[in-house]
Amino acid sequence: MPRPTEIFTLGHSPDPDDAFMFYALAENKIDTHGYRFEHILQDIETLNQRATRGELHISAISIHAYSYVLDKYALLPCGASMGDGYGPLLVSKSNEGLGANPRFSEVRDWIRGKKIAIPGTMTSAYLALRLAIGECNTIVVPFDRIFDAVKKGDADLGLIIHEGQLTYERENLVPILDLGEWWKIKTGLPLPLGGNVIRKDIAPAVRSELNVILRESIRYGLEHRAAGVAHAMPLARDMDTTLADKFIGMYVNDLTLDYGETGRRAIHEFLAAASEAGIIPAPVELEFVQ
Repeated sequence: MPRPTEIFTLGHSPDPDDAFMFYALAENKIDTHGYRFEHILQDIETLNQRATRGELHISAISIHAYSYVLDKYALLPCGASMGDGYGPLLVSKSNEGLGANPRFSEVRDWIRGKKIAIPGTMTSAYLALRLAIGECNTIVVPFDRIFDAVKKGDADLGLIIHEGQLTYERENLVPILDLGEWWKIKTGLPLPLGGNVIRKDIAPAVRSELNVILRESIRYGLEHRAAGVAHAMPLARDMDTTLADKFIGMYVNDLTLDYGETGRRAIHEFLAAASEAGIIPAPVELEFVQ
């Protein structure tokens, strides 16, 4: 069993919402009960791939990717990123041919056959896209290069995550389909995008302690918002403080402190739909740290 003096590797994305979430931990604002953490900042698809190999003790992960690492990781009840009526966004240089206020079936038919730049095949954004559209013609592009891929014509559409959901208009791109809005209309639930997982080879009592620490970091950030946002600003690509604060508020909130019944039901329905569609390997039994 790991001793409190040992260092736990903690992977998260180099984005303002994750930086805000772990602000208190990174700046020693809370009691860590003697545990120490090594923060490892990598894009979410890299973290997803590392999770398949069980490399990090604790990691942010796409909910889609969780279905592939059930043997290695359990979900922490805190750390959720959910889009409640908003989420990953399909954008294009033009919506010519769609018309005004198109029905979803028209949007789906317009998208099908077009080449879509996606940020990774294990992202929840890609899973939501597959559930909404079905089989897609995709190319994998690092999330921060998707705008360029669309503007250069390497892809007809881009599947935008992170701050791109708020900055696409600056790139002269137009929105085609908001997958978080689509999911909310379909299910009445928030779209579960990311969560934190912890390795199962860590003793249950230690997992519980670590969950308390991470939840307290999130709580501290929410209670000291201005300081948390300031801490996150170096990772707020092309965003001023006002926009970064808005983005953080979208993905760090009460559901981040604890999934609650709504959040857990959202994950269950999201992954059940994926299993029924044959997109993930098998049905998923959620395992949360107690």
